Amino acid sequence: METKHVDIISLGCSKNLCDSEVLMGKLEANGFTCHHDPEQPDSPVLIINTCGFIGDAKEESINTILVQAQRKQAKKNRLEKLYVMGCLSQRYMEELKGELPEVDGWFGKFDYLKILEQLKQLENIGQLHDFHRKLTTPKHYAYLKISEGCNRMCSYCAIPLITGRHKSRTMHELLSEVEWLRDRGVKEINVIAQDLSSYGLDIAHKHLLPELIDKMAQIEGIEWIRLHYAYPTDFPDDLLDVMAKHANVCKYLDIALQHCTDHMLSLMRRHITQAKQDALIAKIRERVPGICIRTTLMVGHPGETEEDFEALKQWTGQMAFDRMGAFAYSDEEGTYACLHYKDDVPEETKQRRLSELMDIQQEISARLMNQKVGQTLRVIIDRKEEDYFIGRTEFDSPEVDCEVLIPAEQDLVTGNFYNVKITKAEEFDLYGIIC
Repeated sequence: METKHVDIISLGCSKNLCDSEVLMGKLEANGFTCHHDPEQPDSPVLIINTCGFIGDAKEESINTILVQAQRKQAKKNRLEKLYVMGCLSQRYMEELKGELPEVDGWFGKFDYLKILEQLKQLENIGQLHDFHRKLTTPKHYAYLKISEGCNRMCSYCAIPLITGRHKSRTMHELLSEVEWLRDRGVKEINVIAQDLSSYGLDIAHKHLLPELIDKMAQIEGIEWIRLHYAYPTDFPDDLLDVMAKHANVCKYLDIALQHCTDHMLSLMRRHITQAKQDALIAKIRERVPGICIRTTLMVGHPGETEEDFEALKQWTGQMAFDRMGAFAYSDEEGTYACLHYKDDVPEETKQRRLSELMDIQQEISARLMNQKVGQTLRVIIDRKEEDYFIGRTEFDSPEVDCEVLIPAEQDLVTGNFYNVKITKAEEFDLYGIIC
């Protein structure tokens, strides 16, 4: 192949995005030019990094592959090679091979660098660390994946089936990566993993997350560190002291709780009771005053009764999480719930419960956001859109949380921090002016 242009489409979560960035780093080290998530793919080589977590994500991945396979089959464009990698490919590779012969190569979540072998470009594979990646995010923030896999085996979750057991990266490599990111202008590190709480247990037989974040916070030039996807069971309490100690560790924690009743927590195999879960949230709020807690809840899991759901609604109102997402249960092949439970909650009931739960959260969000009116908050500027600069506070993660809209009356610099007085609030956005 004479040309060295590659398009890469990344689907799913930020962990997938990190894998795409690593692959692009290797490709560009071998002389390729990479285009990430192009509006109109037109390179000779296209790589689709798929998600296979839940039904909607699988459907999006399959539809994306089908569209691009049709492009290749039509032979009316430049597409010569179509490769598929990621979670969906890892899990359903053999089935998909038979159904989509237009795809030239299938690669799992952990063997995607073999794409370089397919492209006959092996010269510089070993010359770069895996964290020498091509960043696709705005240059002032990046994601840092500290581990892969999960040992928890919750009833509904296919992640352990896709990723395998939890495997931590070494602290030395991670701190080196943070310095590498810092040297390229990154000010905000969004720490991610399937299970932050277990970091270090496989390599040191103890929780290493507090030590990692403590050392990361001492790296000069890192302004914000934000933590995503902690697990409530066996949560590393010492992390709270680190969060309270360092001003550049955002008062933000993403911790998926899924439900509240002992009945449902048991069926979900969460290995925690409501009393222990509530005590943990109270402890987090006490030891890190002002912390923003983001969580995820599930409705419609097999066995969820109306009593369970009413309790969940009441509990959600009482807990008043700053940020909350929710989703409806779907059977995932091979999971404990799929093998051992009957999917006994009708789809229309799942959707009703989901809508009712999100209505409660919308009211909570509106109330909490209105409390910020009149406050002055530190905001990082992500971009400009029409008549506004768009930024975020330390309580907001990129792409998934609230934003701050600032009238473009002054020429602000993307990636810089400003003190912003909040003048107006909506359910999921704030408006403000530069102080």
